[in-house]
Amino acid sequence: MKNSYSQILDDPRFQELVSKRNRLSWTLSALILIVYLAFIFLIAFAPQVLGTRISADSVITWGIPIGVGLILFAFILTGIYVRRANGEFDRLTKAILDEVQQ
Repeated sequence: MKNSYSQILDDPRFQELVSKRNRLSWTLSALILIVYLAFIFLIAFAPQVLGTRISADSVITWGIPIGVGLILFAFILTGIYVRRANGEFDRLTKAILDEVQQ
């Protein structure tokens, strides 16, 4: 008879869970890295874009909303991960554990 640990590792649903979670994590990480690097490259190679005023009579430059947008993008990606983790990933985990505990 297998122990619980071996049962979990051999379960195809566990392997699916690990695969989906890793794919999502790497995808979201790549997205934030690409957006962040684009922002850094914009600072390095075209700082005048970020220093341009939004309108002629405004004191706000494009750098502020773009920077805030980058922060909001990170929050959104975190929300996407949390939603999937608390939904699909938790359901798969519960199903696997319920089967092992029987």
